[in-house]
Amino acid sequence: MKIGILECGRLPDVLSAELGQYPSMFTQLLADHGFTFETWHVEGMDFPATVQDADGWLITGSRHGVYEDHAFIPVLEHFIRNAFAAHVPVVGVCFGHQIMAQALGGQVEKFAGGWAVGAQDYRFDTGPVQLNAWHQDQVITPPEGAQTVASNEFCAHAALLYPGQGFSVQAHPEFQDKVIEGLIDHRGRGVVPDDLLTRAKAGLGSAESGPLATRIASFFKEHAQVQA
Repeated sequence: MKIGILECGRLPDVLSAELGQYPSMFTQLLADHGFTFETWHVEGMDFPATVQDADGWLITGSRHGVYEDHAFIPVLEHFIRNAFAAHVPVVGVCFGHQIMAQALGGQVEKFAGGWAVGAQDYRFDTGPVQLNAWHQDQVITPPEGAQTVASNEFCAHAALLYPGQGFSVQAHPEFQDKVIEGLIDHRGRGVVPDDLLTRAKAGLGSAESGPLATRIASFFKEHAQVQA
């Protein structure tokens, strides 16, 4: 089964030299589930020819806001709607979670409550999970028909299920602790309040990626119409 990774942004070179970029992180996250992968750098306007070029689509994080004026954003929104119309499953993470919601009629904003950084506790419909996060933007109003399947006191719509078509999560199951530590050191200083960065460093080692890796893989396998 082929998963197409839609790369919406890149981590700083100082991090990627050691840790890789989003596609390699997702490939590692889902390595035990029998998928093959192909990446399109959609931030650079490299898009698949059709939504049928993969059996499922995974939309990555990004430093951009989905409400910003970037050429790739309306094209990606159109692609998401086409994938839904063709019943090709779509999974979104962080920016991917937000762009799916916006493309389908939801509302995304820079959250007035500030940042979530590092390990966060979430109440999923399947039970509690602790995941690494790095975001200020949030889905404020989900699209019609989307079901909120995870939340916490900071993020009301931390994961959304679009029955039979899509699944998205605000946190970063693909982020190992070294990624969070690197973002703290190279992207967070002067942007994220120091007390949040200190707390995030203290919480390194407590996030778990396995439950979300399994859920993402199961969603793809359940809903994909694999091409012969």
